[in-house]
Amino acid sequence: MIKDNLITVKELREDMPAIINKIRRGGEFLVLKKSKPVFRISSPESDEDWETVIDFTKIKKGGIEINELIKAL
Repeated sequence: MIKDNLITVKELREDMPAIINKIRRGGEFLVLKKSKPVFRISSPESDEDWETVIDFTKIKKGGIEINELIKAL
């Protein structure tokens, strides 16, 4: 269950389509793992500036699949 803008990694995996739809409509979520914030998800159209945290193309040419990233979490 999504409470306000907090979701767990498990909720993200299990309810990805609904979360994506909410983000497309301007929603933003803080994702928690073991009750600690790990990252934030928001629409690319948000007004905030972007900051590169990890460049996955430096890890693997062409980047990595989102499913690989989610499994690693």
